[in-house]
Amino acid sequence: MNTSIFKAYDIRGLSPGELDADTAFRVGQAVVIFTKAKTVVVGKDMRQTTPGLFAALADGIMSQGADVIDVGLVTTPMFYFAVAEYDLHDAGVMVTASHNPKEYNGLKLCYGDALPIGASSGMDKIRDLALEGPYKEKKRGTLVETDIRKDYLDKLSSLIDVKKFRRMSSAVDTANGMEGCVIADIFERMGNVTMSGLFLDLDGNFPNHEANPLKEETLDALKAKVKDIRADVGFAFDGDGDRIGLVDEKGENVRGDLILALVAAKLLRDDPGLPVMYDVRCSMVVAEEISRAGGVPMMCRVGHGFIKPQMREVGALFAGELSNHFYFRDVYGAESTDLVMLSILELMSESGKSLSELVAPLKRYHHSGEINSTVADKDGVLARLEKVYGHEAASVSKIDGLRMDFEDNSGRWWFNVRASNTEPLLRLNLETTEREMMARRRDELLAIIRS
Repeated sequence: MNTSIFKAYDIRGLSPGELDADTAFRVGQAVVIFTKAKTVVVGKDMRQTTPGLFAALADGIMSQGADVIDVGLVTTPMFYFAVAEYDLHDAGVMVTASHNPKEYNGLKLCYGDALPIGASSGMDKIRDLALEGPYKEKKRGTLVETDIRKDYLDKLSSLIDVKKFRRMSSAVDTANGMEGCVIADIFERMGNVTMSGLFLDLDGNFPNHEANPLKEETLDALKAKVKDIRADVGFAFDGDGDRIGLVDEKGENVRGDLILALVAAKLLRDDPGLPVMYDVRCSMVVAEEISRAGGVPMMCRVGHGFIKPQMREVGALFAGELSNHFYFRDVYGAESTDLVMLSILELMSESGKSLSELVAPLKRYHHSGEINSTVADKDGVLARLEKVYGHEAASVSKIDGLRMDFEDNSGRWWFNVRASNTEPLLRLNLETTEREMMARRRDELLAIIRS
């Protein structure tokens, strides 16, 4: 068994190859032994290796006496809903490699309340148990197929009244990923909002483009479609439907932290005074907009394995990442790209404004985007940066890598440098109040990082 596939947030590797049926069987057994689950919810994506991995995983789960609730082909947000909505379930496994290319597959693990099993919450125990297996079969559990689609759609409808939306048009690109299994049903309930779909068919080969809206080039077809049909907005989803990208009516991409600021302000209208979390890479505008809307801005680490438990600890209303992951209290602190989409449509409908008009006031700073550098000594570089800039910084945070905020005569700015969990990379993000300053500070930071 290849133990390198056990990552900080999930199990993921080339399949077949690094992640095979034997490993899936062992993981199924390990999940039951570790969580003491009597019932495990299992969802799956449309990748070519998923049926074989699912069969082996379910076999492993049932071999240890637990029942499998097979919720079928679902998005990851639908899977989390299936785990947390009902009281019967003790754990869950989603067979997916998210936004990775077709050669990969993976397993996302969670407890019965949809909190993740990750590096700080049991993944090492699952790995060790799987490595020590396989285990002797107990009284065998059963497999039950369950369709959760209507309950999921009803949950969305209970949170946002889509019947009140004004007439709008949209373009939607699901990249042949799992969002294609539910998107038509969501739009059917809206009535006034039309959808022009791109690549809606489920196809694990991803024949049209990579299913990753963080990569600008994957949005080309959506941007062209928005312009061609003069749509009000465009939505793009990743392979398992837990990341969403936005394109405005002009065909311009809307960055993830600006989406976060928009949705946070909307949610805080009904629940003022609550914390809203944002990761260390997000724009200064996010904290400003949260405060302006009556919320409590709270900076956090990157990654759902850290964000979801912290949301519950502090009672956060909402959380988001620069990487286009968004988490809602009202769906158990889990990701919901569908709620992001509906929230944006509701904002546009209520305000009568275009998406570009809603976003324009948020574009008051100059963000670099994430820049990767290959380095041999990641800790050494971080120490060097702290030594060079420490005496100038107004504040220093080490909750995730190194973030320093500055304020001087030339304006305000900040940078964050984080180490990759899986590669010899440092990831730089910075933002400034002045355009010229951003390029200058970016270049001087990269010179230190890459020296």
